[in-house]
Order: sequence, then C-alpha cells, then structure tokens
Amino acid sequence: MNLKDSIVSSYIAFENELSGRTNTPVHKQRSAAFDVFEKKGFPTIKEEEWKYTNLIPVTRHDYAIMPRQEYDLKYSDVKPYLFHEMDTYRMVFLDGVFSAWLSNTSSDKFQMACLCDELDLNTEVIQNHFNKYAKTDESMTALNTAFAVEGALIRVPDNVVVEKPIEIVYLATDKGKDIMVQPRNLIVVGKNAQVRIIERHRSLGSNNVFNNSVTEVFADVDAMVDLYKIQSDTEKSSLIDNTTIEQKQRANVNVFTFSLGGKFVRNNLKFSLREEHSHARLFGFTLLNEKEFADHHTLVDHMVPNCESTELYRGIYDDHAHGVFNGKVKVYPDAQKTNAFQQNNNVLLTDYASIDTKPELEIYADDVKCSHGCTVGQLDDEALFYLRSRGIPEREAIAMLLLAFKQDVVKEIKSETIRKRINRMIAEKLKVEIDMDI
Repeated sequence: MNLKDSIVSSYIAFENELSGRTNTPVHKQRSAAFDVFEKKGFPTIKEEEWKYTNLIPVTRHDYAIMPRQEYDLKYSDVKPYLFHEMDTYRMVFLDGVFSAWLSNTSSDKFQMACLCDELDLNTEVIQNHFNKYAKTDESMTALNTAFAVEGALIRVPDNVVVEKPIEIVYLATDKGKDIMVQPRNLIVVGKNAQVRIIERHRSLGSNNVFNNSVTEVFADVDAMVDLYKIQSDTEKSSLIDNTTIEQKQRANVNVFTFSLGGKFVRNNLKFSLREEHSHARLFGFTLLNEKEFADHHTLVDHMVPNCESTELYRGIYDDHAHGVFNGKVKVYPDAQKTNAFQQNNNVLLTDYASIDTKPELEIYADDVKCSHGCTVGQLDDEALFYLRSRGIPEREAIAMLLLAFKQDVVKEIKSETIRKRINRMIAEKLKVEIDMDI
C-alpha cells in the first residue's frame, strides 16, 4: 500500500473515532480539505512550485499516520531540545499529542491550550481564525487540515505583553516504527499585544519521521510578534512547514528560520499585509552538510499602501547538501509607497554542494522602492589568506569566516539567550569551539 492509500484508510478510521462529531463546522472543513488532498495527491516536480523539490524519497516509507504510543521518557531525554537556560512557557507534544507533564502553560494573562479542546467546542477563536489564512487548495496544507486535531493554540488579548518566550516543541519518539504527524498551530495576537514564540521539531530516535506542520498567525493592529523556527534534526527526519501570517495596521512580525539539519526540509512562509504601515521581516540561515536538503519558499503580498518588508536569507552548503530559495514579493496595484527589500546569499564549500535560488518581484504599482538580489560563491580566498597569515590554522580560519557570514541574520535576534543558543548550535554544526557572540 502506498502512502496516499494508507492516508485514505487512516482518514476513514479517524472519522470513525470522531463518532458524533462528524457534523460539526470544523469537521466539514476537514472533509472539504481531505477531498482536495485526495484529488491532488502529493506535489510532484512537474509543478512549478516543486520543480526542485522531490518528495518521493520522503513518501516512500510506510508511516503510521496516527501514532498513539506509551512513553517512558524522562525529562533528561528532552531537556537538550528545550531552552532550559531561560524561563519560558512551554507546550510539548509527543508524536503530535500534547504532553501535560512536560509542558508549562500556567498564565492568567493569555491563553495557551491544546487546539483539540477548542476545535471540539468550536469556540469563538476557532470560528474567527481557524483555517482562515492557510491555503487549503495546496495539497499538503489540505492534508494537515484534514487531520487537524492536536497542536498549540496561543491567544494573546489586547494590550498584553507576554514577558517570557513561549516554546512549542514537537518531539518524535522511537518505538520501532516510522511515523507521520500533522501538527497544527493557531496564534492570535491582539491589538497592541506582544509575544515571542520558539517552535522546534525534533526526533528522539532513529526511525523515519515525517512532520507536515501548519501554523496560522493573526497579528492585530499594533501587535508585535517574534517567531523563531529552529530546524535541527536527524538524518531520517523530514519536515514540511507551512506558515501563513495575516497582519493588520501597524503590526510588526519577525520570523527567523534556522535550518541546521535534517534529511528534508520544506518551508512555505507567506505574509499578507492587508492594512497600512505594517512591517514584515523574514530572516533565514541555513547550514547543511552530507546529503541534507532544505527548500525555502517565501511570499510577501503587499496589498495596501505604505507597508514594508525586509527579507534576508543566507545559506552555507557542504558535502552533497542541496538548497533551494524561492522568494517572491508581490506588490498589488493599490500598494503605493511600498518599501520591499530581499536578498539571498549563499556559500558552497564543495563542488558537489548546490543551491537553486530564484528571487522574484512582481510589481503592479509605480510609486514603490523594491530591490532583490542573490549571490552564490565560495569562501573569499583573500580573507582566508589574511587570517592564515596571522597564524590562525586553516580549519579555525574557515570557521571564523563562516561564523561571520551568518552574523547579519543572527544579530537581528533581540534575545541574548536565544542568540547565544543559535550561535552555539551553528558552531557545533561546524564542529568548532569558537566563542563568537558577535
């Protein structure tokens, strides 16, 4: 049985488990989404958006679609993948299922809850925001919507500043079988509210894991949102991450994506700037080796006047690693006074590493400031020679140049603790011991 057939069978079983809840408004959305996936199937390289990204190596495994397992984990097993060096709120999911004992959701100022509770009750936040921003005409988003049950719901009321970062951590366990999970996050940030969120997916075992994740973010008037996506996983893990962000007037949203390992990563990140004076900032840093693969597809829709977007992605590719960057900025006819900047810079460390990069501007307004560009190259020989001539060994000299290359992205992280953790992860990936928090 191929994976699509297995998913169809699992969906039938999923509906049977719902019993009398199949007539709810939410499940009608699930059913419509499943029809889309059943009709379209998995994306193929024949589609323009997937021409450089082959899903077949990911979908050929026999995954358990709705794993339900008993766990014998200890806190020490998961501690390395948490920001234990700082005080945070935390939601932890094991194989896609919320784990109360690993989580810390106690707050009387804002709401942190498992999405499953709100979906069953069809609460106001679900009615107003669930499945309103993600594009369910895309097959992988549709597939996630069809099985949407578990995930993080974060709702920050108007004028509330969440003082501590919020961690959303998805852990896959190793019980001897390959698994596929469908995490679904809904983040609603009220007027003049502020929040920082750290999202991570990590496999704890040696089994094949396929995460098909969807996150919807709504940022109301004057809201400020920082979202950090940390992607550093095993050689048998695959992740498709679809994140859609809706911004209202003067909202500021910053998304940082750090792709530091995994067999297969595909990031679809979309911003919709629907009211004036909003600002979207997209920062990405990719560091891959061996046969790792990461694909970043971004889209910023400037739909109204006087909005700004800033996008900077940098990548380092070693061994046989392969990267893809497709960044698109679309300026609609009414979006005068738009200011949009996009840049993608890449370093290839071997003749076998590769990057397919395609920055795009689609402009239908005439009074705008828009720029884009990309570079692909190798290490600067003159800079390397200069460091070597100062007595620095070659390996350390190369590491220093690579660590400096990421700085334009990492320096934008406001939290010193988060910045230090990212710097340490990058240094560990490079297998160097250099204290550089620059």
